[in-house]
Amino acid sequence: MDGTNGSDLPPVKEETFCKYVLYYEMNNSRVRIWDLIILIPNALFVLFLVLRFNKAQLKLRATSSPIFLTFYTLVWGNVIISLIRCAVSMTVNAAMPVGGLIDKILWVTVRFFLLATEMSVVIFGLAFGHMDSRSSIRYVLLATSLISLAFTVTQGTLEIIMPNDMFHIDTRDYDLFGHGGMLFWFTSSLVFAVIYFIILLLPWIPLREYLALPTKLSFYLYVLLLALLDATQAVGAGLLTWGDAPSGLCVVDVTTWLYFSLYTPLVYHTFLSEFFSVSQPSIMFSYKAQMDEPMDDDQVSLPHQQSFSSLKTDSDYIYQSNSVYDSTLFEVGGTTPMNPVYSASLQSPDSIASGQSIDIGLPTPGYQTQNVLST
Repeated sequence: MDGTNGSDLPPVKEETFCKYVLYYEMNNSRVRIWDLIILIPNALFVLFLVLRFNKAQLKLRATSSPIFLTFYTLVWGNVIISLIRCAVSMTVNAAMPVGGLIDKILWVTVRFFLLATEMSVVIFGLAFGHMDSRSSIRYVLLATSLISLAFTVTQGTLEIIMPNDMFHIDTRDYDLFGHGGMLFWFTSSLVFAVIYFIILLLPWIPLREYLALPTKLSFYLYVLLLALLDATQAVGAGLLTWGDAPSGLCVVDVTTWLYFSLYTPLVYHTFLSEFFSVSQPSIMFSYKAQMDEPMDDDQVSLPHQQSFSSLKTDSDYIYQSNSVYDSTLFEVGGTTPMNPVYSASLQSPDSIASGQSIDIGLPTPGYQTQNVLST
């Protein structure tokens, strides 16, 4: 071995359950049980997304905010790359140098996507409660991608150059993915845990006067879960490095499975499920076009063209009220101005067919309009 990467303890015995589960192959088929138990929840989540794809597409076309499409794309990207990693890991021979290298690169790639999404959510919530333009979203994604890239390149380099003895399999002479070594995993997990706990304290410190903090409990529950997960990861990595190695490995296994299997569904549930639900959602982000930003066609016309009968169920919920798009998760108060032409386009096709109409008054400055419903 080239190095221990921070651990002074003897390696965990291979017959220990929490290590055995990481490399055991079902009937010598290269299908490791560890990859399988991560694949199953991701595959089920993909099935869930596929079944709801048409409704999600309809809702995305009905909103002027690009942030929902951004998060929906990130969710799809995360789960697809996770499935690819599991599938490839089940086909390559990790005992071969090339197979082991491919497996580690795929692990780091998945971590890159998950970490970029993780940071984007926090930044959107704390610094960009009112999304001013699509360029703001692009800048945030670029910044989080660069930070995530630096993190994962460091992790991958440590993983390849200094593999951790704790994850070496003597009987097969190869190294499992060790998260860049337990010292790196301990330090990074501890840093992330501290950051999330600080976010949880923001509503109770004077700094809150200068920030447009989120107002919904769901955001803080999301942050709390990640804070607890990272803190537990730090404990497990610390035990592996300086304490009870077998217990520490079990803790690391559990937190790793939770993060790589359930984090993406957590993002969807917290930030997208209410928006995609049939009932009227409470919008999580707001968006307004800048003066120098052209308005897209889908902001001034009916988002889709289908028969009235085919839209009778979902469109009634989507288009029935403009107030659906007025409140956000991250704004303290007030509403987001809406183009009156786009406001008119939100009328349900079914209400048109039934003889209802919307009379739009002349707009006042700031797009303040008054809608008068008449039948």
